[in-house]
Amino acid sequence: MSRTAVNRTVLAVVGVLLLGGGLLVLAGGLDLYARVHLSMPRRWPLLAPDHPLLGEAARTRWVHRAWWWPVAIAVPALIVAGALGWLFTQLRRTGPGSLELAPPAAATTVRVRADAVEDVLETGTVALPGVERVTVHLAGRRGRPVVVRAAVRLEPGGSPAALLAGYSAGPLAQLRSSLGLHDLRSELRLRVSGRRRPARTRGRSRRSPRVV
Repeated sequence: MSRTAVNRTVLAVVGVLLLGGGLLVLAGGLDLYARVHLSMPRRWPLLAPDHPLLGEAARTRWVHRAWWWPVAIAVPALIVAGALGWLFTQLRRTGPGSLELAPPAAATTVRVRADAVEDVLETGTVALPGVERVTVHLAGRRGRPVVVRAAVRLEPGGSPAALLAGYSAGPLAQLRSSLGLHDLRSELRLRVSGRRRPARTRGRSRRSPRVV
């Protein structure tokens, strides 16, 4: 699963939870349970407008402890700060948002979304033999990327040489031809899945990516 798919899944789950909590608060605040004569369990929160979310015993259980107020303030603050930081990371894109396929002097300018290019290259690369997972990111300035960065994880026993040959002659060559960017460079980082792989090999692959 790509990073975009993971982010969308997390956003969907968080959105559903927030929507469900909001509907519970709205139903209790509008006294909908009594209006529609709906019988709910006794422990159901917010049954009526005058019912608090937490009972008095739950609210005052640890108020006399020295650690309670620092924790009660710090935990929500950390959650809010983490959510804002994660949101800022999703909104900020380090690479180009789109690629310009026609020269600036041409009458018609054709642009293609960078994430669409990444998805196409990921689909072609993950179909190569021995590939377990791949993540592609376009890095560079607006308009034309400087380099295509592909992080590939091989299955145990996979051949890096065969992958490099297949990647260069297959998905990368097709991308260069379809976009008309024959000088497009690509940085390929390899990992091998499994615990038997020496840590030294993993460190070397990170420091010395192959550029094709």
